[in-house]
Amino acid sequence: MKIAIGSDHGGFELKQELIEHYKGSDIELVDEGTYSLERCDYPDYARKVVDKVLKGEADKGILICGTGIGMTLIANRFKGIRAALLYSEFAAQAAKEHNNANIIVFGGRTMSKEDVIRYISIFNSVKYLDGTYEIRNKKLDV
Repeated sequence: MKIAIGSDHGGFELKQELIEHYKGSDIELVDEGTYSLERCDYPDYARKVVDKVLKGEADKGILICGTGIGMTLIANRFKGIRAALLYSEFAAQAAKEHNNANIIVFGGRTMSKEDVIRYISIFNSVKYLDGTYEIRNKKLDV
C-alpha cells in the first residue's frame, strides 16, 4: 500500500518517526515534506498529499500538523477528499467504516507515536460499509 505523507513543522518529528517505523513493511510512505523543523505553512504540504491521492498516485494520505485541525480543514476543501482527524480507536474505525476517509490526520504536538500507529492499524484493518453510508457520503462532494 502506498501512502503519501506530509506535515508542517509542528508535525515534522512525528512524520519522521512514522516513516522510520514503516520502513521495510508493506506500507510505503511517500514523503511529501516538510523536510525540517523550520516554520512553514501547512496548506502547502496538504495540497501535495491531496494531489497524490486525487491523481491515484497514492492509495491514501496521512497529514500531520501541530493539532491536526488545520490539515483537516484544508484537505476537506477538495472535492473527492474525505479527511478525518483520528483521535481515538473508535474514530479510526468509524472514519473508514462510516466515512470512507481517504486521508487521515494527526496532531504532532497532541498525539504519541504509539497511539498514531495503533490508529493507522485500526483504520487499515476495517472495511468501508458502502451499502449503509454511500448515500450520505455522496452528499459530501458539493
